[in-house]
Amino acid sequence: MTAPDTRAADPVRGTLDKAAVENFPVAPFFLPRAWRADLMAVYGFARLVDDIGDGDLAAGGADARLLGAAPEDADDRLVLLDACEADLRRVFDGTPRHPLLRRLQPTVRRCSLTPEPFLGLIAANRQDQLVGRYETYDDLLAYCELSANPVGRLVLAVTGTATPERIRRSDAVCTALQIVEHLQDVAEDLGRDRIYLPAEDMKRFHVEENDLAQKTAGASVRALIAYETERARSLLDEGAPLVGSVHGRLRLLLAGFVAGGKAAIGAIAAAEYDVLPGPPKAGKLRLLREAGVTLRGEG
Repeated sequence: MTAPDTRAADPVRGTLDKAAVENFPVAPFFLPRAWRADLMAVYGFARLVDDIGDGDLAAGGADARLLGAAPEDADDRLVLLDACEADLRRVFDGTPRHPLLRRLQPTVRRCSLTPEPFLGLIAANRQDQLVGRYETYDDLLAYCELSANPVGRLVLAVTGTATPERIRRSDAVCTALQIVEHLQDVAEDLGRDRIYLPAEDMKRFHVEENDLAQKTAGASVRALIAYETERARSLLDEGAPLVGSVHGRLRLLLAGFVAGGKAAIGAIAAAEYDVLPGPPKAGKLRLLREAGVTLRGEG
């Protein structure tokens, strides 16, 4: 059975199964069962919102029906995001309609989560429908504040370990992971008429939009990708002390986040910064090696 068929038959399973292909571990086996359940509930919401924003819902409109949207609105992303926000409100005050949001409700109550990080994820996907280019790096960072940083904040909230300093470090890690994902997906994003490379940097490296549509990257595109990759690496280095600030199995999880980013950066570098043929992906051995280095505090 193909993935789309799985999603159509079981929207919950089809969404949660996507955790296996993320750059970072979502809810690995070594975590306490309660943490795994809560983290997967948060992931299910985040993945659903991203799938709405990217137009990656299964054919047939099952998710739209579950969210209470009219059949004629099944392909209207902004309408579906509005419906998702309405269902999120019911998580905090009522009975949500979509099974992924019903799954989220016990986590919200158990962990005393607030609506703000979830609303940020919805806002980021609304922005994706309206904004396809970013003029400056600061503009991109502001987008990541909505699209990525709420996830790390939710992890800290679920595990009861949030402090202002940990949140600051977490934001750096999450922004780095988002930038790395954008670098891996330049060609895919362009197919959606989105470019997450700052326009000011494209001009500096003499890169035109048409250069991003080629089958392989020229020297200017590679230089631009290398530059943005180093920015992401610096953010990961800034956030890496987060790992040493916690203990036990949470330390392993956060090391996995940082290691996932560094392994992906290594894969981009190994591809000589040519991301246009497809997203460079790190193997498990590279990920384990980076996790060990991160746990030892060496990088």
